[in-house]
Amino acid sequence: MKVSELHAKSTEELTSTMVEIYRDQFNLKMQKATGQLSKPHQIKLNRRNIARIHTILAQKEASK
Repeated sequence: MKVSELHAKSTEELTSTMVEIYRDQFNLKMQKATGQLSKPHQIKLNRRNIARIHTILAQKEASK
């Protein structure tokens, strides 16, 4: 997910995107635990996307 895409979204959209990524991350962790994970790099990408969203949310909050 690109930062420019995230900056264009509203706070509500960012929050819903973050919840969606958290769900995906949970599913990836369950796949890893059961040995069914085919794309281990997705866990790292999800973690980074969550951090990006947190950063953008903090920036939007600070600019208010």
